[in-house]
Amino acid sequence: MANWKKLAMFGTSALLLAACGNGGTDEGTDNGTAPEDGGEEEQFTVAMVTDTGGVDDRSFNQSAWEGMQEWAEENGFGDDAIVYYQSEAENDYVPNLNTATTDGHDIIYGIGFLLEDPISTIAEQNPDRMYGIVDSVVDMENVVSLNFNDHENSFLAGMAAALTTETGKVGFIGGIEGPIIDRFQTGFTEGVAYVSESTGEDIEVDIQYANSFSDTAAGQQIAAAMYSNGADVIFHAAGAVGNGVFQEARNRMEDGSDTDLWVIGVDRDQSAEGDWADGNLTLASTIKQVGQAIKLSANEAMDDNFQGGENISYGFAEDGIDFVMHEDMPAEYVEQIEEARQLITDGELEVEEFTYTEVE
Repeated sequence: MANWKKLAMFGTSALLLAACGNGGTDEGTDNGTAPEDGGEEEQFTVAMVTDTGGVDDRSFNQSAWEGMQEWAEENGFGDDAIVYYQSEAENDYVPNLNTATTDGHDIIYGIGFLLEDPISTIAEQNPDRMYGIVDSVVDMENVVSLNFNDHENSFLAGMAAALTTETGKVGFIGGIEGPIIDRFQTGFTEGVAYVSESTGEDIEVDIQYANSFSDTAAGQQIAAAMYSNGADVIFHAAGAVGNGVFQEARNRMEDGSDTDLWVIGVDRDQSAEGDWADGNLTLASTIKQVGQAIKLSANEAMDDNFQGGENISYGFAEDGIDFVMHEDMPAEYVEQIEEARQLITDGELEVEEFTYTEVE
């Protein structure tokens, strides 16, 4: 059985993103050096391969990297104990994983469900090495799978959007369709419906996908169409695509929008992304403790307690996800959302997990 340790919550003062090192190839870029061979003691090293969103996506990959930085600092290791390999395109995944394996890192994480097949391939070729996959399941003895109940905090995002909207129309922008983003979409729409049923108000949800986790321009274009069609709150689950959503909302507010526009962030507290000249338009953020999960997993691997073959899932009950709201959210809304959070945590409110996909 997996070691079900309780995750510690991220503080508000997360480590700043370290600058990526110079150089790199078409297969990706890393921030450090491979572990040195020989010597009396070899430092335990951890590597991650990003998806195409990149390590500075201000979302999913960045959270993972910040967790690795904290892991190195907490264990008294130098910068050469951690390294990331940047994937500019999907065909970089296997070469980056191969390079990380050849470089000799002790455990290597693939960040995002798009790396499921690449991790499976490399792990099968290297059965004596340790790997991890975030947001997917690879059923192999040398791979630990780290997953999150994103539908639970997305439900609260749906509630926040439905309680806040003045137009009766809200939006959801997903990255690439699949079981992971389906969880976000399903939780969000369930949360909107939960409020609609209690208030009797009909709230429309506009759902669109960018087919990317890195195309900021696509995010801005989709957001522009949604806002123009009457949506006043958009929840994005699209990595760096979400940067374009925030940009469009800021532009419209600074141009004197007649309606207050809001964005709900994803994977980390994206409050800073909502700053504009006269306020802040980040209504809330769903937080996924990717960095903390990696810290726990890396420590287990370093302590010869690697949870290979296990699928570890984190929800509210395990402190693996969180939900933060705008400081000016009306108290009655906060109370309703916090009540729902507690019901979910206690297992008294079950949130649907999938709309258009199923997993075994």
